[in-house]
Amino acid sequence: MTIAGVLGGWGRRDAVPGRGAARVHGFDPALLWVTVALLVWGMVMVYSASIAMPDNPKFSRYAHTFFLSRHALFLALSFAAGLLAFQVKVETWERIAPWLFVASLLLLIVVLIPHIGKGVNGARRWIVLGPMSFQPSELAKFAVLLYAANYMVRKMEVKERFFRAVLPMAGAIAVVGVLLLAEPDMGAFMVIAVIAMGILFLGGVNARMFFLIAAVITVAFMLMIALSDWRRERIFAYLDPWSEKHALGKGYQLSHSLIAIGRGEIFGVGLGGSVEKLHWLPEAHTDFLLAVIGEEFGLVGVLTVIGLFLWMTRRIMHIGRQAIALDRVFAGLVAQGVGIWIGFQAFINMGVNLGALPTKGLTLPLMSYGGSAVLMNVVAIAVVLRIDYENRTLMRGGRA
Repeated sequence: MTIAGVLGGWGRRDAVPGRGAARVHGFDPALLWVTVALLVWGMVMVYSASIAMPDNPKFSRYAHTFFLSRHALFLALSFAAGLLAFQVKVETWERIAPWLFVASLLLLIVVLIPHIGKGVNGARRWIVLGPMSFQPSELAKFAVLLYAANYMVRKMEVKERFFRAVLPMAGAIAVVGVLLLAEPDMGAFMVIAVIAMGILFLGGVNARMFFLIAAVITVAFMLMIALSDWRRERIFAYLDPWSEKHALGKGYQLSHSLIAIGRGEIFGVGLGGSVEKLHWLPEAHTDFLLAVIGEEFGLVGVLTVIGLFLWMTRRIMHIGRQAIALDRVFAGLVAQGVGIWIGFQAFINMGVNLGALPTKGLTLPLMSYGGSAVLMNVVAIAVVLRIDYENRTLMRGGRA
């Protein structure tokens, strides 16, 4: 069956009673098509941003389509994983949430073991699986999201008591944080901390406790920066990327990202016309993909990307509120957690590319090159579509 046939089947409004596999008869097709649009646009931009990389001696053994072909493979695997994830009932995700969290912790430990974890540029974040590699921190984002939602449902009756409701969850996140900082991957830890905090807040934790936790986390991140020479250097480079000291050092990526976006002006230089991707802007196909979009599509392209992510985040949060209104608290918190994840990570990546935030190694969700990230993003969106499907089934008088 073709992809078009599968998607066409998803849009049907009939359901076959008694079958285990769900046939969607009512969900938001706009969310699906916006996701597909971001994935396809991202694939085009990954090709545009990486096509000249083999001209660099570092990548001379690669073909010009190397990153495109791998990214296309990642998208195919992600699509298959998304179809499978959609078939899983939300109650099943709730049941396995603690075990998935434990599995993610084990993988975060395994990646730190020499000769198992793959190191790149001083960071050990990947587990090699034959010709591919997997980044456990991406699974950890999804696992923490499910675990936090499950935890809040279980602790709903004691959510006003700090030591019984919040402290155990804080301890779990602290363990994840220690493992991520050992890689190191402060960006992933920031996203996970924000996901957990957002679910705690939406789950109804006392406002005073919430702001106390937020203050503690903020102070902790400030201390991490203050006690790390290279993190402090990134902050200084962000404040003055054009200085002689930083322009060829920690501010190099930021300065060339701003040059790329400046060259694009209103309508861009045209697809494939970027100059900065020609070995000037490092990681143009991953962390700084938005800068290439800004150069080739201009302000119009950047605003379009921002608009798509803004709409997606708003729609996902709406699906979560709808689930909670139907007394499906776990499903609602999961959907809203996905909205926080996608929205916050996109916000950080865009802020870095536009020079509004210090440089941080976070990819643009659904668009940047990176198999693990795209895979988990698609699975998360598939779970949200499943939640929406079950919402609509309930509203029609059926069973989720």
